[in-house]
Amino acid sequence: MEVSILRNVLDANDLIAAENRRVFDARGCFVVNLMSAPGSGKTSILERTLRGLDGRLKAGVIEGDVLGTLDADRLAPLGVPVVQINTDPHFGGECHLDARMIRNALPELKLDGLDLVFIENVGNLVCPAEFRVGEDRKVMVLSVAEGDDKALKYPLMFRVSHLLLLNKVDLLSHVDFDPVRFRANVARVNPGLPVIELSARTGKGIDAWIGWLETEVAAAKGRVPCGAI
Repeated sequence: MEVSILRNVLDANDLIAAENRRVFDARGCFVVNLMSAPGSGKTSILERTLRGLDGRLKAGVIEGDVLGTLDADRLAPLGVPVVQINTDPHFGGECHLDARMIRNALPELKLDGLDLVFIENVGNLVCPAEFRVGEDRKVMVLSVAEGDDKALKYPLMFRVSHLLLLNKVDLLSHVDFDPVRFRANVARVNPGLPVIELSARTGKGIDAWIGWLETEVAAAKGRVPCGAI
């Protein structure tokens, strides 16, 4: 019974996610679902990214948290549209964003003129990987402080992601993290998953990440330009 109920929930979610995707596609907006455990550095990476884009791509952000607006408050001064979703009203605080939540947030974001939309998911290594929200790409952030074994313990997120950002590499000399073992573990779960090593604190690797974004957005430029409908 539990399996059947979960399947029904995911099927219903996928229908709404497809609707969201049609909206994004019609507006020509490339959407990145940014997922990680709490404290991996998603918001710090976004701060660096939004500054580094330097207007070359017009971006907006949908922020997901159980409660509060701390992350949205950090991003708003960067001059990008930011919409906050709090999951606290939903059964005491959902551990992920789902397609319905994204659909409800879209009228506030106003997609006209945007090339790129970041969805910063709720910090969790399990549930966000299960729910499509209408994204083009799933990008996972993992910090070296979390350990090199996470691919073996939380394989689904590694399997569904299109890119892995290994953050806080400036701390490698201070933590028990073996980069070789880490990459071997990732390869066991998803051999084709590309990894970009970076540090949101120092800026190392941010250019490579932005280059990946620009390449992905350029590849999707066959769509109708933003604001054209």
